[in-house]
Amino acid sequence: MHQLMAEFMGTALMILFGVGVHAGTVLHDTKYHGSGHLFAITTWAFGISIALFIFGNVTINPAMAFCMFLLGKMNFITFIETSIFQIAGGIVGAVVVYVMYADSFKKSYDKIDPVTIRNIFSTSPAVRNLPRNFFVEFIDTFIFLTSILAISRANSPEVVPIGVGLLVWAIGMGLGGPTGFAMNQARDLGPRIAHAILPIQNKAESDWQYGLLVPGIAPFFGAVATALFAKFYLGI
Repeated sequence: MHQLMAEFMGTALMILFGVGVHAGTVLHDTKYHGSGHLFAITTWAFGISIALFIFGNVTINPAMAFCMFLLGKMNFITFIETSIFQIAGGIVGAVVVYVMYADSFKKSYDKIDPVTIRNIFSTSPAVRNLPRNFFVEFIDTFIFLTSILAISRANSPEVVPIGVGLLVWAIGMGLGGPTGFAMNQARDLGPRIAHAILPIQNKAESDWQYGLLVPGIAPFFGAVATALFAKFYLGI
């Protein structure tokens, strides 16, 4: 239970930083309105590093947990439990952001498109092409998870969080343009569920077709590719 609560709180903190920075840059009447993607990607990167420093040996990502299951480092029941707690953490983190920015949400309803407000919470493609969007998230996740495994071989609790943060920063800058680099079901589906249940005015559809297919399923395929690469090349 201690480990599951660490996954829950670590994911919630990650989402607090990530969805929080999107709210701060997109909504009107915030200190950082219009700060842009560089500001947001940097906050995601640093926020994930902080979550890893605080909670230590966590995956905060169902795709990474699935990879651990495939590599024999986690049993199937633990994978399911871990994923549920991570997605729950994503929901709670997004709800906390909404409460913190509630006044700015109210001042933005008549100024911002409802889809843009939804995209504060969840990812969406720059160009909707589901097969290509799926491929992008598959590649992003494969690079992300494989790099984390390689970074983790340093066996240094001081190096790993910083390395993962720099990795998120690089992927966000270099590969995030087509889909927003979810690479993590808890990062997308948790806040997407929060958006669906929160009392947001003129709410856009949750776009579950995209959410379940691209950030929902594609990261698991990336995890399979990572497990194969880790076994046959990295020797894990």
